[in-house]
Amino acid sequence: QVQLEESGGGSVQAGGSLRLSCAAFGDTASRGCMGWFRQAPGKEREGVASVDQDGSRLYADSVKGRFTISRDNSENTLYLQMNSLKPEDTGTYSCAASRRWCAYARLDSLNYNYWGKGTQVTVSS
Repeated sequence: QVQLEESGGGSVQAGGSLRLSCAAFGDTASRGCMGWFRQAPGKEREGVASVDQDGSRLYADSVKGRFTISRDNSENTLYLQMNSLKPEDTGTYSCAASRRWCAYARLDSLNYNYWGKGTQVTVSS
């Protein structure tokens, strides 16, 4: 089992930045792909970005050039640096871990096995 705990959410104005962190506990050796997902009120959860153990990354088109995902395997921590934030980035951001590589997991939430409870990000115009 893997436990995930997010931190770093908050409220910012459009154009601002936030950095999210996700600490992993437990059987971290079973982690493969790790990713960030978000869900806005009334909308379905969407994949934001994923990163493999070898550092290969995948981003949703809506965040390319603005968000950067990274992971520190030695510290068992996942990060999401979010710049040039827009009101449409508002939502609950959750980190997730898959037992598979990102080439399989992609940004499909069904392919992720472990989830954090989420942290709220609010961007005002």
